[in-house]
Amino acid sequence: QVQLVESGGGSVQAGGSLRLSCVASTFISNTNFMGWFRQAPGKEREGVAAIYRTGSATYYADSVKGRFTISQDNAKNTLYLQMNGLKPDDTAMYYCAADRLYGGPLSPGGCQSWGQGTQVTVSS
Repeated sequence: QVQLVESGGGSVQAGGSLRLSCVASTFISNTNFMGWFRQAPGKEREGVAAIYRTGSATYYADSVKGRFTISQDNAKNTLYLQMNGLKPDDTAMYYCAADRLYGGPLSPGGCQSWGQGTQVTVSS
């Protein structure tokens, strides 16, 4: 399994920006999939943004389209999530995942490797 370490979370006011990073222990070009997921207290984990190796297609949850951007730096084995226009509803623990075994791009189920998460808190 790939080891993943997230960073970049923090506390910001509504309208602010954060950039999350996820460093992988292997070449991310060797993974078939990488994505960002989040889980707020008392809620189920949900997909935020994802990218497949094949074709490099990207996918976003409707709630973040136009505000969040997923990207990668293969030379640094790092996945990013640029988050702009943050809202209090974006408050959650954000997780990076890699290698999808089954399921759709934004489905939390079916990902083989997970990071420990980084907390994002947005105040109004």
